[in-house]
Amino acid sequence: MDTHRKEAASPRVHPDRVRRAVLAAGLGLAVTPLARANAYPSGPVQLVLPFSVGSGSDLISRVFAEGLGTALQQPFVVNNRTGAGGTLAAAAVARSAPDGQTLAVIGMGHLASGALYKNLPYDPIKDFAPIAPLGAFPNLLIVPSHGAPDSVRQLIERAKEQPGRLNYVTAGIGSGAHINTQMLIDATGIQALHVPMKGAGEIVTEVAAGRADFGWAPLGAALGMVRTGRITALAISAPARSTLMPDVPTIAEAGFAAAECNVWVGLLAPARTPSSVIETLNQAIRKLADTSALKEKITTAGAEAMTMTPQAFAELMRKDYVVLDRLMRKVT
Repeated sequence: MDTHRKEAASPRVHPDRVRRAVLAAGLGLAVTPLARANAYPSGPVQLVLPFSVGSGSDLISRVFAEGLGTALQQPFVVNNRTGAGGTLAAAAVARSAPDGQTLAVIGMGHLASGALYKNLPYDPIKDFAPIAPLGAFPNLLIVPSHGAPDSVRQLIERAKEQPGRLNYVTAGIGSGAHINTQMLIDATGIQALHVPMKGAGEIVTEVAAGRADFGWAPLGAALGMVRTGRITALAISAPARSTLMPDVPTIAEAGFAAAECNVWVGLLAPARTPSSVIETLNQAIRKLADTSALKEKITTAGAEAMTMTPQAFAELMRKDYVVLDRLMRKVT
């Protein structure tokens, strides 16, 4: 009897099968780094904004930039590009690649730019993809603390008694303060002289010094002087009273609901940015806005939390565009 057992022959593997297996393994190794390379964001993100350093809109942009950088693990860098009523910053973003690496922080004045500036190099609606609002900035209607009207109604009556004699200050054409004032003028039919300033700080100081009869100023900029009695706040522009100044009525409560204006600041991407990028940013912003730490920081800047889906924000922009375009064409 043969005690030797034959060893099983090794199966022959066709060379083409070996090559295919090696190639598949190589592709498998390449998939993971490729997926990481395509993840958003792929590098530092630029937030281009038309607001000056230290303004309320600048502060809230920096708060969100810090939070988004932590949440999405890439730096979000604030780039202040002021000038030409915010159109320089918006134009730069409109020309950028639609990859979410360059974004615009804009105010409501962005929607009025088509009415205010000829030969605008972009369309305020069509050339941008709405991401999310970052917050609402209530404005206070302020007057000097001495010899000024005690209510909005008295201010309107005085303006009607002296057509074109009262003057008001804003942070420039198309600014939130300018929009607020034009809505008040449109609602009441008063005539007053516009004196544009460079920023919110000058609005407050001009009114406090009595060189301006009235003006709308961001809550954060005016709060200190209202509390010390150097200026008087007659109303707030928002739909609800502020927890920081609960005794100041809304403009609607003061009897002029048509002048209500909830001034907001929001984040936009260039048109044709992938919806996945828009959703990633929107979800991160909404999560941040729900944290007590961020709410405290933006309240300090004079803002209030404001969360929306991209679709709801787009609808808000379209509605505000119709109102502001009509309103500002009366000015030009």
